[in-house]
Amino acid sequence: MAVVEDDHVDVVGTWVTEDGHIRRELLPDGRDDEARGERASAYTGRYTVTGSHLDYVDDTGFTATGDIRDGVLCHEHLVLYRESSPS
Repeated sequence: MAVVEDDHVDVVGTWVTEDGHIRRELLPDGRDDEARGERASAYTGRYTVTGSHLDYVDDTGFTATGDIRDGVLCHEHLVLYRESSPS
C-alpha cells in the first residue's frame, strides 16, 4: 500500500467485500461510488483521508467512517479488499 504526501494512505481504487456483493470505488477527486449487488451507484458521496482514517458523507447527508488496517478497508461493519488491477 502506497503512502502519499502528508502521511495519508493511498486509498484510490476499488474496494470489494470478500463475496463481491459490495464494491466501493474511491475516486482521486474525493468522490466515492458504492455498488451493492446488481444495484450500481447505490450510494454516492465524498470522502476525506486523514492518515489511514476515512470519513464519508453520502449525497443524502449520511456519514460513516473507515480505517485502513494492514491493507484492508474496515468501513463501519464491512471489510473490503483492494481490487487488483487486471494484468
